[in-house]
Amino acid sequence: MQNPEFTILSTRPLPASLLEEAAHKGFHIDCLSFIDTEPILNDEVEVQIKAATAYTTVVFTSMNAVEAVHHYLGQKPGWRIYAIGNTTKLLAEAHLGTIAGTADNAGALADTIISRGEKEVTFFCGDIRRDELPDKLKEAGIELNEVMVYRTIETPHVLDKAYHGILFYSPSAVHAFFNSNSQLPESTDLFAIGTTTAAALNTYTTNRIYVADSPSKEQLVRDAMDYYRNPKQPNE
Repeated sequence: MQNPEFTILSTRPLPASLLEEAAHKGFHIDCLSFIDTEPILNDEVEVQIKAATAYTTVVFTSMNAVEAVHHYLGQKPGWRIYAIGNTTKLLAEAHLGTIAGTADNAGALADTIISRGEKEVTFFCGDIRRDELPDKLKEAGIELNEVMVYRTIETPHVLDKAYHGILFYSPSAVHAFFNSNSQLPESTDLFAIGTTTAAALNTYTTNRIYVADSPSKEQLVRDAMDYYRNPKQPNE
């Protein structure tokens, strides 16, 4: 295969099929995770998750939370489930049941939950969670039960080469990346899976930022490839 025209760094693993697709289009993608997560496995969390079967409405803002909760459940619990983004939605649907509502970001998901007249919500989250969704729900008078089901751990790496573009999938990965790599070449383009990730990038750098058309890792990769094949202005 010919030398790639473009080199891209993904800050989380990608499916082999997607890496092959990129290679055939002239892109080499390195995958290097800057964060890891671990489920919180203890009796207290198990009791809280199983107690949530008494509540009909739950919300997920990450795949990690879905996987952590699924670990404790032997069957689909019959909850009314709200989720952010297509990837989290699909995982929650597969493991936990029908999705009652979804949105591309936390603020929009909170608005959806409020508009449905929900009175009480259980929010399964990690130890580094953003305030927007819980704050909005509380302000609307919704009773919120937060259950922390996973922890985020930084896995620092110092880059030893330059990339045409770097893909980011969460604010926590952005923070971990720039804790180890304070300076980037001005020519490096940054690609964010959503607006909250883009906002985190803006606190560290003035490099060009492009936001994915929809919040999925596959879409972010394809948007990046399209960006280089059909140059356009950054949208953040």
